[in-house]
Amino acid sequence: MARLGIETGLDLRAQTQPFLQQHFGKAGFYYYWAARGIDERPVRADRIRKSVGAENTFPADLFTYEAARDALQEIVDNVWRYYEGSGIRGRTVTLKVKFANFQQITRSRTGQMQIRTRSELEQLSNALLEPLFPVERGVRLLGVSLSSLAEESEGEPEFSLPV
Repeated sequence: MARLGIETGLDLRAQTQPFLQQHFGKAGFYYYWAARGIDERPVRADRIRKSVGAENTFPADLFTYEAARDALQEIVDNVWRYYEGSGIRGRTVTLKVKFANFQQITRSRTGQMQIRTRSELEQLSNALLEPLFPVERGVRLLGVSLSSLAEESEGEPEFSLPV
């Protein structure tokens, strides 16, 4: 788009539908209408949720594992509140970390059984976080999500970490 002089939504809106279709094929039709705020696709409020997550950007960068671990508690609480009342369970825990220079990484672990307790979620989140320390650049954002979601099933928790 930049090569065509389209760098903002306003630039996109200034283009004609034939111009956009010529340069972007079928997507040009979508771009034309999206730039005008028109989308006739039906809203699907009953779609299946693929993940549950929360994140927090910190007012001051975090430099120690202890500070990051403590900050992660509120995020785990937020995820668990939704998760606990939803009747769905997940098998994959993903940790998102954004550093002071805006570099972002994710780490995840998937088990065969669903996460059953807040303690399991906390332990796994901490286990994904700990190997990242010490850090050269401060941690600006942390996030935790659960995915591989399904209806709650019976069985023993798979995730147990040594004490």
